[in-house]
Amino acid sequence: MWIMTTIGFFSIVQKPEDKRDDTLTICSRVKSDLIALRDQYLSNLGPIVAHSGTDYPYRATASRIDVSAALEKFTQDIDYDNFKNAVASRQDHSHASLYGKVWSTLYNLTENR
Repeated sequence: MWIMTTIGFFSIVQKPEDKRDDTLTICSRVKSDLIALRDQYLSNLGPIVAHSGTDYPYRATASRIDVSAALEKFTQDIDYDNFKNAVASRQDHSHASLYGKVWSTLYNLTENR
């Protein structure tokens, strides 16, 4: 699952070892995104592992229950009427611009175009 938030972009997956431990792996391209996630939403996030030979340079694990609770808190904290503008004010304009490019690409999913 890809999650684009006002604090960062995350890929959440279940690796084989996650099945055994009932955890999920949260991946990011930017270490500060995982730090913000830990600081604001997921205090039980495990250690951040850097450069583990994959397309996401940073990753950490957390229990499935804790990830679910964090996603609920993200939902409860929505207080904006325009996502990209909120990203620009809470991160910066370069992040908002990149998110806008993703939005533009995904616009092609619109039916009956």
